[in-house]
Amino acid sequence: MKVLLINGSPHREGNTFIALSEVARTLESEGVQAEIVHIGTKAVQGCIACGKCAELGHCVLVYYAGPNGSLCALLDRVFYSCGKYLAYKPGAAVAVCRRGGASATFDRLNKYFTIMNMPVVPSQYWNSVHGRLPGEAREDAEGLQTMRVLARNMARLLKAGVGPALAPEAEERQWTHFIR
Repeated sequence: MKVLLINGSPHREGNTFIALSEVARTLESEGVQAEIVHIGTKAVQGCIACGKCAELGHCVLVYYAGPNGSLCALLDRVFYSCGKYLAYKPGAAVAVCRRGGASATFDRLNKYFTIMNMPVVPSQYWNSVHGRLPGEAREDAEGLQTMRVLARNMARLLKAGVGPALAPEAEERQWTHFIR
C-alpha cells in the first residue's frame, strides 16, 4: 500500500510540507508507504483551447467547484480524465493557512473525492494546520495531532480493505443538466 501526498504550495518545504510530512511519518509508522510530490511551482494549466477534446472524444478538463490554481488544475485534469480508477479508494485533503480559509479549502478539495465515489478519511477536526511564516506549522500542536490522527485513520481504512473489490453494486450514471 502506498499513499501519494501532493504538495500544491509554492513553498517546497513550507508549512504544507510540514503538515504532509507529519501525515507521511505517521503512515509509515503504521506500515503504509508514503510519497510527497511537490507541484506548487509546476506549470499545470487550465484549459488552453488546444482542441484535444475533439481528437479524444471527451474533454480533458472540467472545472470542479471553484477557481483554478496549480493544485486544482491538476485535480481537475486527473479526476475528469481518469477519476473512474479512483472510485472507492480513500482520499483525504489537508489545508494549511495563516488563520482563516482552511474550511473552504478543505471543502473544495473534498468535493473531488465525493464526486468520484471515494471515501473521505476523517480526523478529529478539519484537516488543517496553521502557520504564516515558514516553520510556524511546527508550533500548531493541535493541527499536527490532527495530521497524525488522519494518517492513522487512513492506514486503518487501507488495512481494512477498500477498493473496487469491496464496492457496492453500481448503478448506471444518470446525468442532469438542469435544463429541461
